[in-house]
Amino acid sequence: MKTFLIATRNAHKVGEIRAILGAEFTLLTLNDFPGAPAVVEDAATFAGNATKKSVALANWLAARSERLLVLADDSGLEVDALNGAPGVHSARFAAEDKFKDGNAPDADNNSKLLRLLRDVPAAQRTARFRCVIALTPVAVARNILSADQAAGEPATMLFDGACEGRIDVALRGQGGFGYDPLFIPNGFDQSFAELGELTKNQLSHRAHALAKLRLWLDGRSQNGAW
Repeated sequence: MKTFLIATRNAHKVGEIRAILGAEFTLLTLNDFPGAPAVVEDAATFAGNATKKSVALANWLAARSERLLVLADDSGLEVDALNGAPGVHSARFAAEDKFKDGNAPDADNNSKLLRLLRDVPAAQRTARFRCVIALTPVAVARNILSADQAAGEPATMLFDGACEGRIDVALRGQGGFGYDPLFIPNGFDQSFAELGELTKNQLSHRAHALAKLRLWLDGRSQNGAW
């Protein structure tokens, strides 16, 4: 059974990943490694942040002789009327107004988004959730190549996914987290917060990225790489 370190302490995110990948994988989180280094997510892209996290944690685990795979993701909301904002700043969107470090409460982020889109007509409120997953195998030690590197493959694999939709004019639903109460996926009249976890896990940006990852994992298994 393969073991992953999911580079997060977010229980919602871990639950979503567990539901999509299935029970045949062991999933650990940063809560299982309290000494793990904090990684500053200051890259300009989702791919950059995801890679930075997965590589930093893989290097730290290599020094401890841990054998597993690090799975890190970065995701956020891109609103066309805001030129792609909040993008990589999604979690700290409202905090930036107060010159504070760290993430802002969901309520504050949603309030800021609604305020900025107050005069934007429905047809121009298009948006998408985007996710990039980085998967880095942990080498036995820093100076030893991983199996993937020895085979000429990149040390870190990237898997991306997106979910297209629009931003509603008011919060709807009690489920989900983040911008879920405002995001209406294409083909639906309900927000992510109203659709429920089962439906969301079939539609979400993270679901699409994880589906690509799962296909890659299955291919490795069938080829006898694991």
